[in-house]
Amino acid sequence: MTVKPVNSAILSASALMAELAGGRPPVLLDVRWQLGGPRLRDAYASVHLTGAVYVDLDQELAGPAGSGGRHPLPDPEAFGAVMRRAGVSAGTPVVVYDGGQGWAAARAWWLLRWTGHGDVRVLDGGLGAWTAAGGAVTAEESAPIEGDFKPNPGAEGGPGLLDADGAAALARAGVLLDARAGERYRGDVEPIDRVGGHIPGALSAPTSENVGADGLFLAADALRARFAGLGAAEEGVAVGVYCGSGVSGAHEVLALEVAGIGAALYAGSWSQWSADPARPVATGPTPQ
Repeated sequence: MTVKPVNSAILSASALMAELAGGRPPVLLDVRWQLGGPRLRDAYASVHLTGAVYVDLDQELAGPAGSGGRHPLPDPEAFGAVMRRAGVSAGTPVVVYDGGQGWAAARAWWLLRWTGHGDVRVLDGGLGAWTAAGGAVTAEESAPIEGDFKPNPGAEGGPGLLDADGAAALARAGVLLDARAGERYRGDVEPIDRVGGHIPGALSAPTSENVGADGLFLAADALRARFAGLGAAEEGVAVGVYCGSGVSGAHEVLALEVAGIGAALYAGSWSQWSADPARPVATGPTPQ
């Protein structure tokens, strides 16, 4: 584990309002997305934070589905072009939001951090928290000035990336967290992928437990206590996360970041692992 100071990887609606009114307002990215549902470009066109630019998770924050899983990482240069069109520059702060679940926003946060952007945060509670706080919204689409962001995959200081072999090794030598719902971890149900279960040695740590009943992230000390109970807060222990296809897992990496714990993401996740018949599968409530 890499211990980090508790940081500002997330921010509240009131904090964002203050920053937007200040002298260095952040670029706003709207990444609303629904697993298995329609694209939410039309929702953005109806209402969004003033100045926000829409980014499509399936088309722009992921590459084509295939051997890399259902949401493999996008081509870095293509991702960089998307960010530049959205007005992202290397020295410009960025705030990402979604409809409130936080998964898609965390995916964008992870990609920007992994490719070298040092100042990106997620709006805690997303659009719902913003409107509840009286934040301004609009249907007018923004036309930002093109930015200069150039992606540097695996940049120093960013989150780590695991492949399937790395995830398998970490499950034995460190702590590998499975961010999916408990019933999918156990293999009781599997609504999407070829087979149910989990990577042998992985621990169940559902993403849903990173937030409270209000949909906001738990406080940093509460998150740290949660992950400490899973062995992820021990000095010198490497930590990794996977989920179904690398989306909700990014939310868990973000929660760990808020707690001051560095973690790597297995981006291919269960959709890649389970598609390979040669990969072992564990079932039941224990890591095995």
